[in-house]
Amino acid sequence: MSGPLASLKVLDFSTLLPGPFASLLLADMGAEVLRIESPTRMDLLRVLPPHDRGVSASHAYLNRNKRSLALDLKQAEALEIVRQLVKDYDIVLEQFRPGVMDRLGLGYEALKAINPKLIYVSITGYGQTGPYKDRAGHDINYLALAGVASYTGRQDSGPLPLGVQLADVGGGSLHAAIGLLAAVIARQQSGVGQYLDVSMTDCAFSLNAMAGAGYLACGVEPAREDQMLNGGSFYDYYRSRDGRWLSVGSLEPGFMQQLCTTLGCPELAPLGLSPKAEQQKALKQALQVEFEKRSFEELCGLFAGVDACVEPVLSLGEALKHPQLKARDLVSQVPRGDGSSQAQMACPLKFSEGLPAPRHIGVGLGAHSDEVLGELGFSTERIAQLRGAKVVG
Repeated sequence: MSGPLASLKVLDFSTLLPGPFASLLLADMGAEVLRIESPTRMDLLRVLPPHDRGVSASHAYLNRNKRSLALDLKQAEALEIVRQLVKDYDIVLEQFRPGVMDRLGLGYEALKAINPKLIYVSITGYGQTGPYKDRAGHDINYLALAGVASYTGRQDSGPLPLGVQLADVGGGSLHAAIGLLAAVIARQQSGVGQYLDVSMTDCAFSLNAMAGAGYLACGVEPAREDQMLNGGSFYDYYRSRDGRWLSVGSLEPGFMQQLCTTLGCPELAPLGLSPKAEQQKALKQALQVEFEKRSFEELCGLFAGVDACVEPVLSLGEALKHPQLKARDLVSQVPRGDGSSQAQMACPLKFSEGLPAPRHIGVGLGAHSDEVLGELGFSTERIAQLRGAKVVG
């Protein structure tokens, strides 16, 4: 089985999380992804703990199904190899600061002259324009400047560092993949490629879907715990008697009635429909009292058969054992290359025609250098010369 994106060939210059997660999705769906890696500058993902058999688990996951070619892009011969590859690869994904690829002679205009059908995707923190385009940043900074952190968290303790990198993945990775595939469709009609500027801050800003719409249209500035979905209503987490947590999202009247009836306090249900902040606060306090009367296990059993939008907060280990996640086959055994396999999160997309089985975990630096150069027509002797000159790793 080849997968729905088997016709795509991607040169991936990205490191860390945003670009690699985007190209992981493409590779899982069948695209041929070739990572261009530096033999002199280590990708931090390769050393990020924890490790399995000496290999970073994050690197092994984010770079599965991809080949690796190690090139020193500071050397002219390495740049020429990239130019040869571009003739056959129709997508470039890069994550350097603005201007870096241009200075190397590998910017969009230079490579488009070689392959007019090229789709070139740049993922950066702040985009290719604006006063912050050259500024360093991380996920937490992008969420802060995009306004997301201003109404995420608790009034008494401030914004929360999220456990998932929302701007990196939700902003950078997913928007890059969507935009890239849209460009592929456009190319099918026009015959030419284009350049895609993906700013993680821009994309994080667009994730202010409801709060942003409310501010722009009505001038309502959201704050922590003052919106229906950010802790300003009963829609929240509640602690059990033994210190565990459950999520309550019983927004609709029927679900609210089920929630309160199941807890033995049906008289509280009307408060759930009230727009008044004081009544929502009173409801939250009353619900917390009811939850703290029971243990986590008791509450899970109580709501197991009730359609009230109440679910336990699970650890990753518990989530893996949950019957819903198990039924969805969200874990794959991915070959290591030595006959054994590593458990990894599977591609979550379900196609009626299926997806190709995972081929291998993330490979060692330059694991496919000889193979790729051989495909370009380089002789064994020439490859040895390039290795000796440290052009290739």
